[in-house]
Amino acid sequence: MTGLLALTVAAAFSGAAIYVSVAEQPARLGLDDKALLREWQPSYKRGAAMQASIAIVAFLLGLIAWWQTGGFAFLLGAVLIILPWPWTLMVMMPTNKVLEAMDASADNPQARALIVKWGSLHLMRAGLGVLATLAFLWGSHPA
Repeated sequence: MTGLLALTVAAAFSGAAIYVSVAEQPARLGLDDKALLREWQPSYKRGAAMQASIAIVAFLLGLIAWWQTGGFAFLLGAVLIILPWPWTLMVMMPTNKVLEAMDASADNPQARALIVKWGSLHLMRAGLGVLATLAFLWGSHPA
């Protein structure tokens, strides 16, 4: 049962990350530069809080499922679903901090390039989520 919960929560993480990459990011890039940054800043804050908490829940559920079953797939899924945390903190955070510090009411000629870069970096989060979901699916499949 815990494994199925881990699968469900990881799928929610993946769905949110994929949505950002295939719908929200392309839509925001259609905005002018000022509106682009004004949209990205609050969206990032809300999305980061949501995805971070979902990743932690899926990670903990994956660890519990691994402990309960001994299934390697659950351990693998738990590791994969938590990897967006270090990826974000070590690789994405410098870009995030620059974008968060920008004044959205002023001209920021570098904002668009940084948001494009952010979108490319965000694809890794989606990929890790999908891999974690597949690992949890594998672990949930009866032997």
